[in-house]
Amino acid sequence: MKILSWNVNGIRAMQKKGFLDWLYKESPDILCIQETKAQKEQLTTDLINPTDYYTYWNSAERKGYSGVAIFSKTKPLLVENNLGINRFDVEGRVIIAHYPEFTLYNIYFPNGRAREERLEYKMDFNEELLSHFQNISDEKKIILCGDLNTAHKEIDLARPKENSKVSGFLPMERNWIDRLESENFVDVFRFYNSEPENYTYWDTITRARERNVGWRIDYFFVKANFLSEISNASIMADVMGSDHCPISINIE
Repeated sequence: MKILSWNVNGIRAMQKKGFLDWLYKESPDILCIQETKAQKEQLTTDLINPTDYYTYWNSAERKGYSGVAIFSKTKPLLVENNLGINRFDVEGRVIIAHYPEFTLYNIYFPNGRAREERLEYKMDFNEELLSHFQNISDEKKIILCGDLNTAHKEIDLARPKENSKVSGFLPMERNWIDRLESENFVDVFRFYNSEPENYTYWDTITRARERNVGWRIDYFFVKANFLSEISNASIMADVMGSDHCPISINIE
């Protein structure tokens, strides 16, 4: 089974760039996308009902903002679109898909850069999610993927010193990932790859992608009890169209 995750930075714009052709070519068993920036009624039929896929959408109440979706060849047992807290649920950041083998969380984490209030919102969201995971049985097999809007360690961004006081690399944001890992979540890419200069996001204004001045802020985490079933993790840096690139894992 191949699972992909991608912050598409606008699914309608991405569709015009050949998103469905890319989807059919890659043919993942599951694709999780973030930052769809669309209400379901704004989408075309071929995007809502692509060949061989079930799709599930969670849009923000605010138009053109946030939003997540899952494309799945197998119909999940259950799909949930919320954490049960209206303050967070109105932004359409979560889809939880329950499969017989595992539960998949596709999450677009808030960005804390705009102003202090948004950083506080981000940290509150993160705390609520961590509390949610702490209330789940240790036996449950969980996959968490998405755009965390945080680089964990210095190896995960090109210019750590220059960004040490910037949201996305603040100590409290990085510490939250430490705490996630203390709950037996494993960063799958780092489990397989300890090399620097592996990034998933590049600023478009400064044309940072051409110079590979990036951030690794998109992740797959799995609970440690599921790690033995993961055979590979990769960053698909050659896939264009968004300011992020897709990431993938393979399950045996």
